[in-house]
Amino acid sequence: MKRLFFFTLFFLITVMQVTAQTDFDKTTIKSIMKQVADWQIANPNKGAEHDDLDWTHAALYMGMLDWAELTEKEDGDDSYYQWLMRIGRRNHFQVGKWMYHADFIAVGQPFIDLYVKYGNKKMIAPVMARANWVVENPAETTLELDYGKLETLDRWSWCDALFMAPPVYAKLYALTKNRKYLDFLNKEYKATYEYLYDKDEHLFYRDRRFFAKREANGKKVFWGRGNGWVLGGLVEILQVLPQDESSRTFYQDLFVTLATRVAGLQSEDGYWHASLLDPASYPSPETSATGFIVYALAYGVNEGLLDKAAFIPVIEKGWKALVDAVEPDGKLGYVQPIGADPRKVTRDMTEVYGVGAFLLSGCQIYKMAGK
Repeated sequence: MKRLFFFTLFFLITVMQVTAQTDFDKTTIKSIMKQVADWQIANPNKGAEHDDLDWTHAALYMGMLDWAELTEKEDGDDSYYQWLMRIGRRNHFQVGKWMYHADFIAVGQPFIDLYVKYGNKKMIAPVMARANWVVENPAETTLELDYGKLETLDRWSWCDALFMAPPVYAKLYALTKNRKYLDFLNKEYKATYEYLYDKDEHLFYRDRRFFAKREANGKKVFWGRGNGWVLGGLVEILQVLPQDESSRTFYQDLFVTLATRVAGLQSEDGYWHASLLDPASYPSPETSATGFIVYALAYGVNEGLLDKAAFIPVIEKGWKALVDAVEPDGKLGYVQPIGADPRKVTRDMTEVYGVGAFLLSGCQIYKMAGK
């Protein structure tokens, strides 16, 4: 009887895996990604905080890079790479203005990746110069973020920063093998982790202002996109840190723990809403949080870090939700505007970082479909 039970369990798990995988069609995935990418290129956002070198566009470029790699490999189409190169050239591959602020070095991530592809040192010189200065002259400020004291933004004092800056140092270490980048990354990341990570809830507060706040249902305030930012940043770090690097264990363990916790907070509609622990107060879909989370979960399954049987149904449901938010012309809707906390979202709202998250997740889904 016991043998029959385990055989039945094995059979059901196998069926779950096969069923989940067969719902991903490569042609359909590629088609919807092209629609979304092309709509965004044709409809650039030039409003506040949308300079070429801002963090908003850095997230978009990361998604466009993965999409560019896919289309060049599959179709011989380098037009998306050329779009990214035009942006880099017209800005001389510079990074943002503030010396320490994580948001202003985020654009260095795609520029490093372009350097890896094309080998032109002009593409990497500005971000390396900025990183070198920061490493050699580390900020000596508190992690207690206070917008009335701008120097408190000099360190990674808000969880979004863990997507913006840490991957830059991870990529520079992977490229140069100079441990100063890795040492700085490890020190600053772990400081932020110790400060903003709730070890009971296994989630990140956005910043210290939310420690004592509560949602309408009495739960702690954990922002959907904020934790999506952290997961996305962990993926970028794990993709470049060598497997035999001892400090990789910390990031990998954190990734698995956070991914597992967040997966269990998916709403019935397939989305992760603006508030992770009080989705009823923010019932609208939210595609930027969902995009980064699906990206991370799909990466985790593709790399064998997350269990297929447990996570593929979650990923499948999340990807379907993302696709449902795309208009016929390719506009991605339900993207929460720029902010620092859960807020209301409507279908007509879009943002470039939401598109970046969509493309990042789509490329991992495409990879999964290929398996």
